[in-house]
Amino acid sequence: MIKPLGDRIVIKVIEDTEQTSGGIFIPDSAKEKPQKGEVIAVGLGKPNDKGERQPMDVKVGDKILYAKYAGTDVKVDGAEYKILSVNDALAIIE
Repeated sequence: MIKPLGDRIVIKVIEDTEQTSGGIFIPDSAKEKPQKGEVIAVGLGKPNDKGERQPMDVKVGDKILYAKYAGTDVKVDGAEYKILSVNDALAIIE
């Protein structure tokens, strides 16, 4: 498994459905980049001026919205993940 460093998180991207409510299938070329993901792993947090770790705003299992072009795509054991800074996480989906 991937263990992120500092203030980074690892997410598994949640793909939107490929079909509209009216039954029309959307081709890959017309889809927007997904911006939802589930947090798989969380770093320890960024050290502050006193050397203490700042607490992370997200935890494993949270579903988040993230910035559109944020992060780095990685593939581990055939599964695709995205590593991004916690600052690129915009909101937690409840």
